[in-house]
Amino acid sequence: MKRKTIQLSIAEHQHKLLLLIKFEFDTELQKLVLEIPEIMWSERRNVWYMNYSSANYKFVFFHFKCVAWIDYEEIKKWWASKFPDSVEVKKKVTLKNELSEDANVKIKKFIEWLRSKRYSENTVKVYTDSIKIFIRFFHEKPISDISNEDIIVFNNEYILENKFSASFQNQVINSIKLFFRTIENTRIEAELIHRPKRPKLLPNILSKEEVKSIICSPINLKHRTMLSLIYACGLRRSELLNLKITRVDSKRKLLIISQSKGRKDRVIPLSSKTIELLREYYIAYKPKEFLFEGQSGGQYSEKSLESVLKNAVSKAKIKKPVSLHWLRHSYATHLLEAGTDLRYIQEILGHTSSKTTEIYTHVSTKNIQNIISPFDSL
Repeated sequence: MKRKTIQLSIAEHQHKLLLLIKFEFDTELQKLVLEIPEIMWSERRNVWYMNYSSANYKFVFFHFKCVAWIDYEEIKKWWASKFPDSVEVKKKVTLKNELSEDANVKIKKFIEWLRSKRYSENTVKVYTDSIKIFIRFFHEKPISDISNEDIIVFNNEYILENKFSASFQNQVINSIKLFFRTIENTRIEAELIHRPKRPKLLPNILSKEEVKSIICSPINLKHRTMLSLIYACGLRRSELLNLKITRVDSKRKLLIISQSKGRKDRVIPLSSKTIELLREYYIAYKPKEFLFEGQSGGQYSEKSLESVLKNAVSKAKIKKPVSLHWLRHSYATHLLEAGTDLRYIQEILGHTSSKTTEIYTHVSTKNIQNIISPFDSL
Protein backbone atom coordinates (compact mmCIF):
# COMPACT_ATOMS: atom_id res chain seq x y z
CA MET A 1 0.00 0.00 0.00
CA LYS A 2 1.42 3.37 -1.06
CA ARG A 3 2.22 5.77 1.77
CA LYS A 4 0.13 8.95 1.81
CA THR A 5 2.33 12.05 1.78
CA ILE A 6 1.50 15.71 2.27
CA GLN A 7 4.04 18.30 1.11
CA LEU A 8 4.15 21.62 2.94
CA SER A 9 5.83 24.75 1.63
CA ILE A 10 5.77 28.53 2.00
CA ALA A 11 4.95 31.14 -0.63
CA GLU A 12 4.93 34.93 -0.51
CA HIS A 13 1.93 36.75 -1.95
CA GLN A 14 1.10 40.46 -1.60
CA HIS A 15 3.44 40.87 1.38
CA LYS A 16 1.86 37.88 3.12
CA LEU A 17 3.18 34.39 3.83
CA LEU A 18 1.03 31.48 2.71
CA LEU A 19 1.21 27.86 3.86
CA LEU A 20 0.85 25.58 0.83
CA ILE A 21 -0.56 22.07 1.21
CA LYS A 22 -0.08 19.63 -1.65
CA PHE A 23 -0.84 15.91 -2.06
CA GLU A 24 -1.84 13.41 -4.69
CA PHE A 25 -5.61 13.09 -4.89
CA ASP A 26 -6.94 10.91 -2.10
CA THR A 27 -10.55 10.82 -0.85
CA GLU A 28 -9.61 10.70 2.84
CA LEU A 29 -7.07 13.54 2.58
CA GLN A 30 -9.48 15.60 0.48
CA LYS A 31 -12.16 15.27 3.16
CA LEU A 32 -9.71 16.25 5.91
CA VAL A 33 -8.34 19.27 4.09
CA LEU A 34 -11.87 20.62 3.54
CA GLU A 35 -12.37 20.58 7.32
CA ILE A 36 -9.56 23.12 7.82
CA PRO A 37 -10.98 26.60 8.56
CA GLU A 38 -10.22 29.28 5.93
CA ILE A 39 -8.55 26.81 3.56
CA MET A 40 -8.48 27.95 -0.09
CA TRP A 41 -7.75 26.26 -3.44
CA SER A 42 -5.37 27.75 -6.01
CA GLU A 43 -6.08 26.67 -9.60
CA ARG A 44 -2.84 28.27 -10.82
CA ARG A 45 -0.56 26.54 -8.33
CA ASN A 46 -2.75 23.42 -8.03
CA VAL A 47 -2.42 23.49 -4.23
CA TRP A 48 -4.45 24.20 -1.11
CA TYR A 49 -3.32 27.22 0.86
CA MET A 50 -3.96 29.27 4.00
CA ASN A 51 -2.27 32.11 5.86
CA TYR A 52 1.06 31.01 7.30
CA SER A 53 1.42 31.21 11.07
CA SER A 54 3.03 29.05 13.71
CA ALA A 55 -0.44 28.04 14.95
CA ASN A 56 -1.65 27.04 11.46
CA TYR A 57 1.59 25.15 10.83
CA LYS A 58 1.14 23.09 14.00
CA PHE A 59 -2.56 22.63 13.32
CA VAL A 60 -1.84 20.97 9.97
CA PHE A 61 0.59 18.54 11.62
CA PHE A 62 -1.99 17.61 14.26
CA HIS A 63 -4.90 17.49 11.76
CA PHE A 64 -3.23 14.88 9.55
CA LYS A 65 -1.53 12.86 12.31
CA CYS A 66 -1.61 9.08 11.82
CA VAL A 67 -3.14 9.62 8.36
CA ALA A 68 -0.28 10.88 6.21
CA TRP A 69 3.45 11.50 6.26
CA ILE A 70 4.18 15.23 6.51
CA ASP A 71 7.04 16.41 4.29
CA TYR A 72 8.14 19.88 5.45
CA GLU A 73 11.62 19.97 3.92
CA GLU A 74 10.66 22.92 1.68
CA ILE A 75 9.62 24.95 4.73
CA LYS A 76 12.94 24.24 6.45
CA LYS A 77 14.81 25.32 3.32
CA TRP A 78 12.74 28.50 2.99
CA TRP A 79 13.36 29.56 6.60
CA ALA A 80 17.02 28.62 6.35
CA SER A 81 17.42 30.88 3.31
CA LYS A 82 15.54 33.82 4.85
CA PHE A 83 16.55 33.54 8.50
CA PRO A 84 19.50 31.19 9.08
CA ASP A 85 19.10 31.39 12.87
CA SER A 86 15.32 30.92 12.88
CA VAL A 87 13.80 28.47 15.35
CA GLU A 88 11.62 27.15 12.50
CA VAL A 89 14.57 25.20 11.08
CA LYS A 90 15.28 23.44 14.35
CA LYS A 91 15.10 19.72 13.73
CA LYS A 92 11.91 18.15 15.05
CA VAL A 93 11.52 14.59 16.20
CA THR A 94 9.98 12.57 13.38
CA LEU A 95 7.58 9.71 13.91
CA LYS A 96 7.70 6.47 12.02
CA ASN A 97 4.79 6.45 9.59
CA GLU A 98 3.83 2.80 9.92
CA LEU A 99 3.21 0.63 12.98
CA SER A 100 4.62 -2.85 13.45
CA GLU A 101 2.38 -5.87 13.09
CA ASP A 102 2.59 -6.46 16.86
CA ALA A 103 1.54 -2.87 17.57
CA ASN A 104 -1.39 -3.11 15.15
CA VAL A 105 -2.63 -6.28 16.84
CA LYS A 106 -2.44 -4.72 20.30
CA ILE A 107 -4.13 -1.50 19.17
CA LYS A 108 -6.93 -3.57 17.62
CA LYS A 109 -7.42 -5.30 20.98
CA PHE A 110 -7.39 -1.88 22.67
CA ILE A 111 -10.15 -0.65 20.32
CA GLU A 112 -12.23 -3.75 21.06
CA TRP A 113 -11.78 -3.19 24.80
CA LEU A 114 -12.84 0.47 24.54
CA ARG A 115 -15.95 -0.45 22.57
CA SER A 116 -16.83 -3.24 24.99
CA LYS A 117 -16.76 -0.59 27.75
CA ARG A 118 -19.14 1.47 25.55
CA TYR A 119 -16.83 4.43 25.03
CA SER A 120 -18.14 6.76 22.30
CA GLU A 121 -16.66 6.36 18.82
CA ASN A 122 -15.17 9.84 19.10
CA THR A 123 -13.37 8.86 22.35
CA VAL A 124 -12.20 5.60 20.76
CA LYS A 125 -10.68 7.57 17.87
CA VAL A 126 -9.02 10.14 20.14
CA TYR A 127 -7.47 7.46 22.38
CA THR A 128 -6.26 5.26 19.52
CA ASP A 129 -4.80 8.23 17.61
CA SER A 130 -2.96 9.30 20.77
CA ILE A 131 -1.52 5.87 21.52
CA LYS A 132 -0.41 5.51 17.89
CA ILE A 133 1.61 8.72 18.19
CA PHE A 134 3.23 7.44 21.39
CA ILE A 135 4.11 4.03 19.91
CA ARG A 136 5.40 5.58 16.66
CA PHE A 137 7.74 7.76 18.74
CA PHE A 138 9.37 4.58 20.15
CA HIS A 139 9.26 2.67 16.85
CA GLU A 140 12.67 1.06 17.49
CA LYS A 141 11.60 -0.30 20.87
CA PRO A 142 9.24 -3.24 21.58
CA ILE A 143 6.06 -2.14 23.37
CA SER A 144 6.75 -4.55 26.23
CA ASP A 145 10.06 -2.73 26.93
CA ILE A 146 8.57 0.77 27.21
CA SER A 147 8.84 2.10 30.78
CA ASN A 148 7.76 5.11 32.82
CA GLU A 149 11.12 6.76 32.08
CA ASP A 150 10.26 6.60 28.37
CA ILE A 151 7.09 8.61 28.99
CA ILE A 152 9.19 11.42 30.47
CA VAL A 153 11.41 11.33 27.37
CA PHE A 154 8.29 11.46 25.16
CA ASN A 155 6.88 14.44 27.09
CA ASN A 156 10.13 16.38 26.79
CA GLU A 157 11.24 15.48 23.27
CA TYR A 158 7.85 15.38 21.54
CA ILE A 159 5.12 17.18 23.54
CA LEU A 160 7.23 20.07 24.89
CA GLU A 161 9.55 20.27 21.88
CA ASN A 162 6.56 20.75 19.58
CA LYS A 163 4.91 23.09 22.10
CA PHE A 164 1.72 21.07 22.31
CA SER A 165 -0.79 22.07 24.97
CA ALA A 166 -1.14 20.59 28.46
CA SER A 167 -4.62 19.35 27.51
CA PHE A 168 -3.16 17.41 24.55
CA GLN A 169 -0.48 15.97 26.84
CA ASN A 170 -3.16 14.96 29.32
CA GLN A 171 -5.15 13.33 26.52
CA VAL A 172 -2.15 11.23 25.48
CA ILE A 173 -1.51 10.23 29.10
CA ASN A 174 -5.12 9.08 29.45
CA SER A 175 -4.71 6.85 26.41
CA ILE A 176 -1.33 5.51 27.62
CA LYS A 177 -2.76 4.58 31.03
CA LEU A 178 -5.77 2.81 29.53
CA PHE A 179 -3.72 1.08 26.85
CA PHE A 180 -1.09 -0.34 29.19
CA ARG A 181 -3.69 -1.46 31.71
CA THR A 182 -5.16 -3.72 29.03
CA ILE A 183 -1.81 -5.04 27.70
CA GLU A 184 0.08 -7.67 29.70
CA ASN A 185 3.84 -8.06 30.20
CA THR A 186 4.73 -4.37 30.12
CA ARG A 187 7.03 -2.33 32.32
CA ILE A 188 4.66 0.64 32.56
CA GLU A 189 3.22 1.39 36.00
CA ALA A 190 0.11 3.35 35.08
CA GLU A 191 -0.48 4.78 38.54
CA LEU A 192 2.98 6.38 38.58
CA ILE A 193 2.44 8.35 35.38
CA HIS A 194 2.37 12.03 36.30
CA ARG A 195 0.03 14.48 34.66
CA PRO A 196 0.93 17.97 33.43
CA LYS A 197 0.00 20.98 35.51
CA ARG A 198 -2.83 22.58 33.63
CA PRO A 199 -3.03 26.34 33.23
CA LYS A 200 -6.05 27.84 34.98
CA LEU A 201 -7.76 29.70 32.18
CA LEU A 202 -10.99 31.61 32.56
CA PRO A 203 -13.77 31.02 30.02
CA ASN A 204 -14.36 33.70 27.40
CA ILE A 205 -17.57 35.64 28.03
CA LEU A 206 -19.60 37.95 25.82
CA SER A 207 -21.83 40.71 27.14
CA LYS A 208 -25.59 40.42 26.60
CA GLU A 209 -25.32 43.24 24.06
CA GLU A 210 -22.67 41.35 22.10
CA VAL A 211 -24.69 38.13 22.18
CA LYS A 212 -27.79 39.96 20.92
CA SER A 213 -25.78 41.59 18.15
CA ILE A 214 -24.41 38.20 16.99
CA ILE A 215 -27.78 36.42 17.15
CA CYS A 216 -29.62 39.19 15.29
CA SER A 217 -27.01 39.49 12.52
CA PRO A 218 -28.07 36.56 10.26
CA ILE A 219 -30.89 37.30 7.82
CA ASN A 220 -31.44 33.57 7.31
CA LEU A 221 -34.03 32.27 9.82
CA LYS A 222 -32.34 28.88 10.21
CA HIS A 223 -28.97 30.48 10.99
CA ARG A 224 -30.53 32.85 13.49
CA THR A 225 -32.43 30.01 15.18
CA MET A 226 -29.33 27.81 15.51
CA LEU A 227 -27.25 30.53 17.17
CA SER A 228 -30.18 31.54 19.37
CA LEU A 229 -30.76 27.98 20.60
CA ILE A 230 -27.07 27.47 21.46
CA TYR A 231 -27.18 30.55 23.68
CA ALA A 232 -30.76 30.10 24.97
CA CYS A 233 -30.01 26.58 26.22
CA GLY A 234 -26.22 26.59 26.71
CA LEU A 235 -25.71 23.83 24.14
CA ARG A 236 -22.50 22.30 22.92
CA ARG A 237 -22.00 22.29 19.14
CA SER A 238 -22.52 18.52 18.88
CA GLU A 239 -25.68 18.71 20.99
CA LEU A 240 -27.26 21.19 18.60
CA LEU A 241 -26.31 19.20 15.49
CA ASN A 242 -27.48 15.86 16.96
CA LEU A 243 -30.78 17.30 18.19
CA LYS A 244 -33.84 15.57 16.72
CA ILE A 245 -37.32 17.05 16.31
CA THR A 246 -38.81 14.58 18.79
CA ARG A 247 -36.58 15.92 21.59
CA VAL A 248 -38.36 19.30 21.66
CA ASP A 249 -41.21 19.09 24.17
CA SER A 250 -43.04 22.38 23.65
CA LYS A 251 -45.96 21.45 25.95
CA ARG A 252 -43.69 20.92 28.94
CA LYS A 253 -41.31 23.64 27.71
CA LEU A 254 -38.32 21.31 27.81
CA LEU A 255 -35.45 20.42 25.49
CA ILE A 256 -34.25 16.84 25.97
CA ILE A 257 -30.56 16.21 25.29
CA SER A 258 -29.83 12.52 24.71
CA GLN A 259 -26.53 10.73 25.28
CA SER A 260 -24.33 13.79 25.18
CA LYS A 261 -20.79 14.10 26.59
CA GLY A 262 -20.21 11.30 29.08
CA ARG A 263 -23.26 9.46 27.68
CA LYS A 264 -25.60 11.50 29.86
CA ASP A 265 -29.19 12.57 29.24
CA ARG A 266 -30.48 15.86 30.61
CA VAL A 267 -33.37 18.30 30.25
CA ILE A 268 -33.10 22.04 29.64
CA PRO A 269 -35.91 24.56 30.19
CA LEU A 270 -37.26 26.30 27.09
CA SER A 271 -38.59 29.83 27.38
CA SER A 272 -41.77 30.92 25.59
CA LYS A 273 -39.68 33.21 23.38
CA THR A 274 -37.46 30.28 22.33
CA ILE A 275 -40.47 28.04 21.61
CA GLU A 276 -42.03 30.78 19.47
CA LEU A 277 -38.80 31.07 17.45
CA LEU A 278 -38.59 27.27 17.01
CA ARG A 279 -42.20 27.14 15.77
CA GLU A 280 -41.55 29.89 13.25
CA TYR A 281 -38.45 28.01 12.04
CA TYR A 282 -40.27 24.63 11.86
CA ILE A 283 -43.12 26.05 9.75
CA ALA A 284 -40.64 27.62 7.33
CA TYR A 285 -38.24 24.66 6.93
CA LYS A 286 -40.21 21.53 7.95
CA PRO A 287 -37.19 19.36 8.95
CA LYS A 288 -37.80 15.61 8.75
CA GLU A 289 -35.52 14.01 11.37
CA PHE A 290 -32.89 16.36 12.77
CA LEU A 291 -34.05 19.74 14.00
CA PHE A 292 -31.43 21.39 11.79
CA GLU A 293 -30.73 19.73 8.46
CA GLY A 294 -28.57 20.54 5.45
CA GLN A 295 -29.90 21.70 2.09
CA SER A 296 -30.13 18.13 0.79
CA GLY A 297 -31.39 16.72 4.11
CA GLY A 298 -29.52 14.87 6.80
CA GLN A 299 -27.56 16.32 9.69
CA TYR A 300 -26.29 19.91 9.40
CA SER A 301 -22.49 19.98 9.12
CA GLU A 302 -20.06 21.31 11.73
CA LYS A 303 -18.17 23.33 9.13
CA SER A 304 -21.37 25.06 7.97
CA LEU A 305 -22.32 25.92 11.54
CA GLU A 306 -18.85 27.40 12.15
CA SER A 307 -19.29 29.44 8.99
CA VAL A 308 -22.68 30.72 10.20
CA LEU A 309 -21.08 31.99 13.42
CA LYS A 310 -18.10 33.50 11.63
CA ASN A 311 -20.36 35.49 9.30
CA ALA A 312 -22.60 36.60 12.18
CA VAL A 313 -19.62 37.83 14.23
CA SER A 314 -18.28 39.69 11.20
CA LYS A 315 -21.63 41.39 10.53
CA ALA A 316 -21.89 42.31 14.22
CA LYS A 317 -18.46 43.99 13.85
CA ILE A 318 -17.08 42.15 16.86
CA LYS A 319 -13.30 41.79 16.70
CA LYS A 320 -12.97 39.04 19.34
CA PRO A 321 -12.15 35.47 18.14
CA VAL A 322 -15.62 34.22 19.10
CA SER A 323 -16.31 30.47 19.02
CA LEU A 324 -19.58 28.60 19.47
CA HIS A 325 -18.51 27.58 22.96
CA TRP A 326 -18.32 31.25 23.94
CA LEU A 327 -22.13 31.36 23.65
CA ARG A 328 -22.42 28.44 26.08
CA HIS A 329 -20.00 30.12 28.52
CA SER A 330 -21.90 33.40 28.22
CA TYR A 331 -25.23 31.65 28.88
CA ALA A 332 -23.91 30.10 32.11
CA THR A 333 -22.38 33.36 33.33
CA HIS A 334 -25.50 35.38 32.56
CA LEU A 335 -27.61 32.81 34.44
CA LEU A 336 -25.31 33.14 37.45
CA GLU A 337 -25.45 36.94 37.34
CA ALA A 338 -29.25 36.74 37.21
CA GLY A 339 -29.20 34.86 40.53
CA THR A 340 -29.67 31.27 39.32
CA ASP A 341 -28.39 28.70 41.82
CA LEU A 342 -25.06 27.15 40.79
CA ARG A 343 -26.48 23.64 41.29
CA TYR A 344 -29.20 24.27 38.68
CA ILE A 345 -26.63 25.66 36.25
CA GLN A 346 -24.57 22.49 36.73
CA GLU A 347 -27.59 20.34 35.85
CA ILE A 348 -28.53 22.41 32.82
CA LEU A 349 -24.98 22.36 31.41
CA GLY A 350 -24.55 18.64 32.10
CA HIS A 351 -21.42 19.00 34.24
CA THR A 352 -20.50 15.92 36.25
CA SER A 353 -18.57 17.90 38.85
CA SER A 354 -19.64 21.14 40.49
CA LYS A 355 -16.00 22.29 40.28
CA THR A 356 -16.40 22.60 36.52
CA THR A 357 -19.38 24.90 36.97
CA GLU A 358 -17.72 26.95 39.71
CA ILE A 359 -15.32 28.48 37.17
CA TYR A 360 -18.14 30.82 36.13
CA THR A 361 -18.07 32.44 39.56
CA HIS A 362 -14.63 33.82 38.61
CA VAL A 363 -15.93 35.63 35.53
CA SER A 364 -19.25 36.84 36.86
CA THR A 365 -19.08 40.63 37.18
CA LYS A 366 -22.24 41.12 39.24
CA ASN A 367 -20.43 41.53 42.57
CA ILE A 368 -16.99 42.44 41.26
CA GLN A 369 -18.28 45.63 39.62
CA ASN A 370 -19.64 46.81 42.97
CA ILE A 371 -16.19 46.74 44.59
CA ILE A 372 -14.84 50.24 45.17
CA SER A 373 -11.12 50.66 44.54
CA PRO A 374 -9.17 52.39 47.35
CA PHE A 375 -7.69 54.52 44.56
CA ASP A 376 -11.05 56.32 44.29
CA SER A 377 -10.82 57.56 47.89
CA LEU A 378 -7.31 59.02 47.60
